[in-house]
Amino acid sequence: MPAVAFKEMRASEGGASSAEIRARVEQARAIQRARGYYNAHIPVRLLRRLCRLDDAGERTLEMAVRRLGLSARAHDRILKVARTIADLASEESVSAKHLAEAIQYRTLDREYWH
Repeated sequence: MPAVAFKEMRASEGGASSAEIRARVEQARAIQRARGYYNAHIPVRLLRRLCRLDDAGERTLEMAVRRLGLSARAHDRILKVARTIADLASEESVSAKHLAEAIQYRTLDREYWH
């Protein structure tokens, strides 16, 4: 994700309220329930179907797998996180931007713990 400009950080206006965030999370959970699985529990056999990618998404994920040397398990986890990001945005499909965000979270997590 790009760095936030200093002026934006110092603006007196806050971001989304807790109530707004809670509503987004509840909506995302409802989407997942309707799908039949919470994203963390999507079976591997259904993962590709429930996390379909367009060409840009395929390229983004392939590049991450190659450059970061990701395992099959890491690949699947990134898909699940990207699916969650798309759900939070109430978007039906997983796009390259959702994957990029999920990959960034994984990279940040690995940097923090290692």
